[in-house]
Amino acid sequence: MASWLPETLFEIVGQGPAPSKDYYQLLVTRSQVIFRWWKISLRSEYRSTKPGETKETHEDFLENSQLQVQIALIFGARILDYVFNLCEGKFDFLEWLSDDLLLSILSYLDLEDIARLSQTSHRFAKLCTSDKLWEQIVQSACDHITPDMRALAQDMGWRQMFFTNKLQLQRHLRKRIQRQGSQRNSEL
Repeated sequence: MASWLPETLFEIVGQGPAPSKDYYQLLVTRSQVIFRWWKISLRSEYRSTKPGETKETHEDFLENSQLQVQIALIFGARILDYVFNLCEGKFDFLEWLSDDLLLSILSYLDLEDIARLSQTSHRFAKLCTSDKLWEQIVQSACDHITPDMRALAQDMGWRQMFFTNKLQLQRHLRKRIQRQGSQRNSEL
């Protein structure tokens, strides 16, 4: 396993399916799958029940169908598939990259690819619509960005500025300059 990976690869907590009030934690480390549970009940026979824990190596987890069924019931099939992939050594390395590094990579993509990537996860949707990314894209598309253009981008957003045609941008810049001029005159 890659040595630069953190000790904890994945963690999720949740409540069991209704009507259960039980609380569960699933933790995947570099070498183990740890499943913990806490019984929550008003019934007197369960009041003295202690929390439980099951620890399995990745190899043992892949063969433990009973634990897999429990995880699928509590957390869903997608989480089970993700844990399977982690146990088989199939890591999603993009998840471990910083946002700044991903933004730098995204700035080299075509617009269609950015649109597609934004639909893959919440994280990529946020990154693909971020002002930081669109500022980089605008800067690579334009020869020179004036201070007025930068101020306008701060007002309307870099993404909006990129998709606004030149005539509309010139009109927005003129209005902005006129407003600043009238504010200065009123201050004098």
